[in-house]
Amino acid sequence: MQNFEYCNKTKIIFGKGTEKQAGSETAQYAKKVLLHHSGGSAVRSGLIGRIKDSLKDAGVEWAELTGVQPNPRLSLVKEGVNIVKKEKIEMILAVGGGSAIDSSKAIAVGAVNDGDLWDFFDRKKSADKALPVGVVLTIPAAGSESSISSVITNEEGPWKRGINFPCIRPVFAIMNPELTYSLPPYQTACGITDMMAHIMERYFTKEPNVGLTDELCEGTLRTIIRNARKIFSGGENNYDARAEIMWAGSIAHNGLLDTGRIGDWASHALDHELSALFELAHGAGLAIIFPAWLKYNIKEDTKRLARFAEKVWGVDGSFYDCEQAALEGVLRMENFFHSIGMPIRFAEANLDPSRIGEMAKRAVHFGPIGNYRKLDEKDAVAIYKLAAGEV
Repeated sequence: MQNFEYCNKTKIIFGKGTEKQAGSETAQYAKKVLLHHSGGSAVRSGLIGRIKDSLKDAGVEWAELTGVQPNPRLSLVKEGVNIVKKEKIEMILAVGGGSAIDSSKAIAVGAVNDGDLWDFFDRKKSADKALPVGVVLTIPAAGSESSISSVITNEEGPWKRGINFPCIRPVFAIMNPELTYSLPPYQTACGITDMMAHIMERYFTKEPNVGLTDELCEGTLRTIIRNARKIFSGGENNYDARAEIMWAGSIAHNGLLDTGRIGDWASHALDHELSALFELAHGAGLAIIFPAWLKYNIKEDTKRLARFAEKVWGVDGSFYDCEQAALEGVLRMENFFHSIGMPIRFAEANLDPSRIGEMAKRAVHFGPIGNYRKLDEKDAVAIYKLAAGEV
């Protein structure tokens, strides 16, 4: 087990009606905030109105920036930075899912650090200060509500890249599972796939003697799978299932499952190219990439993948060898993704396989990717081909 430090400052406010506390929580940090959201369903449902009432009751003023999209854009972030500086705003309040939160975090960095904001995402600069960020979560998926991560798309590339700075971890996250009842099935499925991928990125490690976090990873994955099946078998408004999913999404990416181990993260790098070039939802891209990554790595550590098959997907000991068991686990994962409406091959998401070489080159722009197994451009091409069904 690696040495580690673990500190998660995010205050979690979880349960029914908790969005009414947005004002009182925000008032502890600011007298004026930037309310940042998509401007879509959160407005139509009345959620934004309730949050504004809560802010008003707490004596907090606000400016508003809407227009958040999936794969949040650098141009909108820069617009937010300008508003924050002009209006002398002291905090960002994100309402939505990972896109709104990531965009808010990037605004929080740009508001108090000089120079080109993209330099932070281009690995030219590091930030140790940012405005505080608060969250009202409506889409459990990215785990950004309690993480140190933000991923932004620069339209000029297009490039999709991320930062990981402790200063952008939200100070509070309000999480009411009832707010997720109205999510379209596809959005729910993308979120489920995203949080599963966050766990799997950490689970596949070469670090020995991390049994506790192995068990935590496996248990959290089983919890997600079990409750996803409840939701997709007619339980759209099953509060308990929605609550389990929402909390699992935070656990998946709040740093707890990192402790003592080194994660991989190659699959995220490979998927970022799908999202950047084809505007594919992050969860859908991960559903395509992760099974291919597993197949490519079966011979790298067959026993590890066989354990994953057994502990997460219920593959029993009837298979004559570990490799067969591991492959059965991947098949069951693909079947699960299909059962919740996720694509698992390029063609199912209308992705152009002729751009595989281009994507592979972009994926390794900063050098080899991954820690479980270092992948170069040739490896990236092979995994993309598996994902396209060409091998």
